[in-house]
Amino acid sequence: MSESFVPKILVLATEKCAYPGADAVGKAHQEYPSNVHILRVLSPVLFPEDFYLRSFSKGIDAILIAACGSDCPYHGAYEKLAARIDQLTDRMKAGGLETERIRLTAICTVCIKAFLKEIALLNEHLNRIGPVDRALAEQLRTESLARLQGTDQLEALSSDARGILV
Repeated sequence: MSESFVPKILVLATEKCAYPGADAVGKAHQEYPSNVHILRVLSPVLFPEDFYLRSFSKGIDAILIAACGSDCPYHGAYEKLAARIDQLTDRMKAGGLETERIRLTAICTVCIKAFLKEIALLNEHLNRIGPVDRALAEQLRTESLARLQGTDQLEALSSDARGILV
């Protein structure tokens, strides 16, 4: 792999558990690489499959979904999220996009070592497999949207959410 490749990692960190855990890294005077971009979210279950594929098509090389796990304050949200990510990884695998680019993990408010380990693992995988194939990710996203268009799921989205997806 070329020395100039610096992967871009997006972390979706839940505001109740994982985000305070990531913040604890700084409070403990620990560091993580500057290629990590953390987005504090209410719950990652709110993000549809297309969000992940679009992120890959725009140049994000990996996504770490740092959720609350079984401690999730929203009943059933983690289970729905896990099912969605399972579907997504199946689709990625079938379409030829490396499934190592997405990870779902539970990070608690004080899980400094776990957070740093997940970041290190992602960086290691990305340095081995290289940058994301943006064209392939966009193709998978387009196919995903086409599948949604024939279902009630797309109609259930608000007009604002639909504008983001399309």
